[in-house]
Amino acid sequence: MTDPTADCAEEGVSTAEFRAMWRRQEPFWHGAFAIVWGSAVVVAVLDDRGPHGLWPTLLLLVAIGVAYATLGVRGIRQLQGAGVAYQLVAWSLLLAIQLVDPGTESWMLYFVLYPQMWAMLEVRWAAVGTLLTLATFGTVRFWQSGFDSDALGAIVISSVISLGISMALGIFINRIVDEAQSRAETIDELRSTQARLAAVERDRGVQDERERISREIHDTLAQGFTSVVTLSRAAEAALSRGDADTVRERLALIERTATDNLAEARLIVAELTPGHLQSRTLVEAMQRLGAAVSSETGLRTDVSVDGEPAPLGGVAEVVLLRTAQEALSNVRRHAEAGRVAVALAYEPQRVVLTVTDDGCGFDPSADGGGFGLDGVRARAAQVGGAVGLTSAPGAGTTLRLEVPR
Repeated sequence: MTDPTADCAEEGVSTAEFRAMWRRQEPFWHGAFAIVWGSAVVVAVLDDRGPHGLWPTLLLLVAIGVAYATLGVRGIRQLQGAGVAYQLVAWSLLLAIQLVDPGTESWMLYFVLYPQMWAMLEVRWAAVGTLLTLATFGTVRFWQSGFDSDALGAIVISSVISLGISMALGIFINRIVDEAQSRAETIDELRSTQARLAAVERDRGVQDERERISREIHDTLAQGFTSVVTLSRAAEAALSRGDADTVRERLALIERTATDNLAEARLIVAELTPGHLQSRTLVEAMQRLGAAVSSETGLRTDVSVDGEPAPLGGVAEVVLLRTAQEALSNVRRHAEAGRVAVALAYEPQRVVLTVTDDGCGFDPSADGGGFGLDGVRARAAQVGGAVGLTSAPGAGTTLRLEVPR
């Protein structure tokens, strides 16, 4: 039988509960043995008709009781050596009773010895032990009958019946116990797997949050600081020319850009919607973004909307706005363009954002993409969107983002 009570350094909750359940069954085993053994002693005392009198049978029964108290109790707890030793001693003593008292009624100990055999030993050894004991006791009884052919039939029938019942019950009980233990171990494995998956998910969540914050900083704060640097340089150039009006205009833009950046930083920490979308629709946020780019850099930025605008949900709108911000930032820094067009198309099944510039362009196959484009693709993947990039040296660049509605 599978060891249900063996110590395990890393047992799970279900396995521990199963082993505790097995330990709770021990009193029932002890009680069953005490009842059957006590009945055998009473019968032996009341039926003192053996050829050698009462005392040999009684002493042998007492020895069986002592064997159970010293070895059988530990055998029930699945101490393999103790279980084997107990079975050998108990069956040998019972055989001795049969030899000294052919008419003994101590065979009633079968009712506890056979279940104990199946509980203490592995299935194959319990089956072998059952066959050996039945064959041995049947042979002894046939010999004691004087090899009476009439007695042989009764001995064979009783032995076969005992064998069938013992094997059937023993195998059935073992399968139930093994199945219960297997399920307990499976449940513990599932719990352990769930715990590992939860840890992986937590780690992944931390990593995703880091990536999100990195993208937010890149798409908002870094671009804002770039605008501040550009505007401050323009203000310095105007100051050197003595153009006070331009200096004041640039300083006002610097202040507004810094204020917007500060608001964005606070919103990133709070995990709220981007500042451009606060109390605004996506279309209004796009128009404000285009106006800001035009006023800060002089780059002509046209924003157009096709179709009937409709709310998309915070995540999809954030993806569209951040993509437009990233595209315009790249145009400002790299394209050397004079004009950029931002088109937002509301189609039945999707919303399409297209940012097209007339700048110097580049070869997409030879470009690593950079962090900004990686961030655009990662954002699009979050909402099931797709990103396309078309460009060629001297032919401008078109960034296309499709987001499902």
